Amino acid sequence: MAAPLTDLEKRKQISIRGIVGVENVAELKKGFNRHLHFTLVKDRNVATPRDYYFALAHTVRDHLVGRWIRTQQFYYETDPKRVYYLSLEFYMGRTLQNTMINLGLQNACDEAIYQLGLDMEDLEEMEEDAGLGNGGLGRLAACFLDSMATLGLAAYGYGIRYEYGIFNQKIKEGWQVEEADDWLRHGNPWEKARPEYMLPVHFYGRVEESKEGARWVDTQVVLAMPYDTPIPGYMNNTVNTMRLWSARAPNDFNLKDFNVGDYIQAVLDRNLAENISRVLYPNDNFFEGKALRLKQEYFVVAATLQDIIRRFKISKKGSTGPVSFDSFPEKVAIQLNDTHPAMAIPELMRVFVDVEKLDWDTAWAITKRTFAYTNHTVLPEALERWPVGLLETLLPRHLQIIYRINQGHLDGIRALFPGDLERIRRMSLIEEDGGKRVNMAHLCIVGSHAVNGVAEIHSNIIKNDVFREFSELEPDKFQNKTNGITPRRWLLLCNPGLAELIAEAIGEEYVKDLSQLQKLNELVNDDAFIRDVSNVKQDNKVKFSQYLEKEYKVNINLSSMFDVHVKRIHEYKRQLLNCLHIITMYNRIKKNPKAPFVPRTVIIGGKAAPGYHMAKKIIKLITAVGHVVNKDPVVGSKLKVIYLENYRVSLAEKVIPATDLSEQISTAGTEASGTGNMKFMLNGALTIGTMDGANVEMAEEVGEENMFIFGMRVEDVAEMDVQGYDAVPYYNSIPELKQAVDQIQGGFFSPKQPELFKDVTNMLFNHDRFKVFADYEGYIKCQEKVSQLYQDRLFLRAFSTHWSRSVSLCGLPLRG
Repeated sequence: MAAPLTDLEKRKQISIRGIVGVENVAELKKGFNRHLHFTLVKDRNVATPRDYYFALAHTVRDHLVGRWIRTQQFYYETDPKRVYYLSLEFYMGRTLQNTMINLGLQNACDEAIYQLGLDMEDLEEMEEDAGLGNGGLGRLAACFLDSMATLGLAAYGYGIRYEYGIFNQKIKEGWQVEEADDWLRHGNPWEKARPEYMLPVHFYGRVEESKEGARWVDTQVVLAMPYDTPIPGYMNNTVNTMRLWSARAPNDFNLKDFNVGDYIQAVLDRNLAENISRVLYPNDNFFEGKALRLKQEYFVVAATLQDIIRRFKISKKGSTGPVSFDSFPEKVAIQLNDTHPAMAIPELMRVFVDVEKLDWDTAWAITKRTFAYTNHTVLPEALERWPVGLLETLLPRHLQIIYRINQGHLDGIRALFPGDLERIRRMSLIEEDGGKRVNMAHLCIVGSHAVNGVAEIHSNIIKNDVFREFSELEPDKFQNKTNGITPRRWLLLCNPGLAELIAEAIGEEYVKDLSQLQKLNELVNDDAFIRDVSNVKQDNKVKFSQYLEKEYKVNINLSSMFDVHVKRIHEYKRQLLNCLHIITMYNRIKKNPKAPFVPRTVIIGGKAAPGYHMAKKIIKLITAVGHVVNKDPVVGSKLKVIYLENYRVSLAEKVIPATDLSEQISTAGTEASGTGNMKFMLNGALTIGTMDGANVEMAEEVGEENMFIFGMRVEDVAEMDVQGYDAVPYYNSIPELKQAVDQIQGGFFSPKQPELFKDVTNMLFNHDRFKVFADYEGYIKCQEKVSQLYQDRLFLRAFSTHWSRSVSLCGLPLRG
């Protein structure tokens, strides 16, 4: 159990983590006991740790409610422009500690819980992660919500309240096994159901044409029930809303056939409608064209737009006559987080034209001024292309609208490029090759006034390559918005020691404005400050080592370098390259056990999409290599390999502050941005990486000499693609690579199944799109520089320079 804070510690922590007043603590204890009694109906004799967590969560939530109501009242009275962030994913993680920090209650809660004889960390560990996302795209959405609230923007997140989030990953005999993430089974103290705002969403049916226009009739109705979660800004009394929709069957669902059918079956069939919000699709950077996924995408869009229009109309309540939508884009900004909510564009057109009776041209002008689109990937397999036949069945009116949008779009291209049929084919919203499909990225570009990539290099690839002809048509539409992270969760919450140290050195303003961290430049040569930073890092390593030893029953060498590679498992992220480095280090130790060796603990973690065979094989390979390395007495404490099971937001908060070396080694031109790179940097890790995604801007900010940059650049990759990549010459000319590959191929790491990894080596030789062998030599040499620096203890100096100079980049564009 944590000891109570000394007066000095309290003074140090007053501003950043809230004041510990006697009244505050007494009030929190009173609230805690009241909720234990009245909300949970327990006393201290029978209460469980989970009951104590819920009592604390409800107590903290009480402090949000007044601010939440007042914030919404303020927006109603002042009618600001509202930002609506539409995303199929919000990877929120845990809420309790983040809320305590943003309300300035952390210290008072710590003290109250201590006085109640409980341990705060134990209670925090009871909370389930809200894992309603796969990776970067969903976590970006969560970070944006925190930062928009901190900036006081009138912002709303809209998504789906999945009953089952991203699967829980178990590693069994080295293989990934998926388990359902029943995150709501104990209830969710942070959400408030709003059945009074339940809305109908229509599917199927047919379109009737009449003099009044088109009517979508004979539809099946599913109800969308909103659940609201408060999003507090940091110490500013703003509390915004994330509204997630849950699917409900209407009470008459299937019962019209009751007189000839089966009442029991009709009631059981309600599940079919409610399956829409049952489970998050666990794919990252991969498009799975299933009808249920399209239903999810339209469901969130249709419910959200009704809500947005209702709110817009309320703000116009004083005006006489029919509501004018002319000012809609001045009051409403809708950001599409990738193409997943793209159906919002034809849906808004349907509402304007069919329901509100606007003429087409007026409706289209308003729609384009309302939407903006963020592109998150250039991998072709990730781009959404929905079959026309599926849309025709599920959303017949929307398909008509998409055709009409496309007609207007192609007429404009014909006028500019008469007779250029190839260009028209390439730029159409409808692809004809191999069955008619709607290209959702094209729909988003045509239907938005702004399109952004998520790092400078990615935005340039979009403009100059993937969507070149669109950007030539409307160059001003294409922008860059480099991703960012919220410093509240990714520094204050996960690394309080470092956060306090910085606050003592430069004040607390950096919490809301990371550009303030540039002041740390002045401390680069301050030995006392550098020593303090180093001590914080070591403390974090000790703490994380205790976690690893408890969970994985391994002994961790605390003087070893913590070399961490955590992210989704995908060929383009090149966990295989890291694996080859591990094998190379192992072989060097075995060849010359007495040679000096800089000890490493290599930590790899991340989930593979359940249907992604190669990614799951990569996990098995890493665990197989780890099994051999960790059991070899010759290796001892020089090298350890740990596969972090079930990597998620709450585990990221543990591993990132303890990391010495951050692995960001995707093939140049494939990682749109990356945000893990920023989280590691903000927490004092050095980066080994390629010139890809936001690494490029990090290197520009800090200087390449303060990062470990290796490998092909985008131009090199493009040139190799033209010439044709051949893996064999690398294999033949680099003895250590050959040895490692032969070991994988020959069953050295899988003696009971020598053929186990044949498909991995076959891919590396014959169809490796991400050119692992081409970057192997550069990577190994770069890793030798890392070890040299760590051994010389210059690592500390390099880290301090790198960190203090570059850390100010981490919040861009999230300066809030």
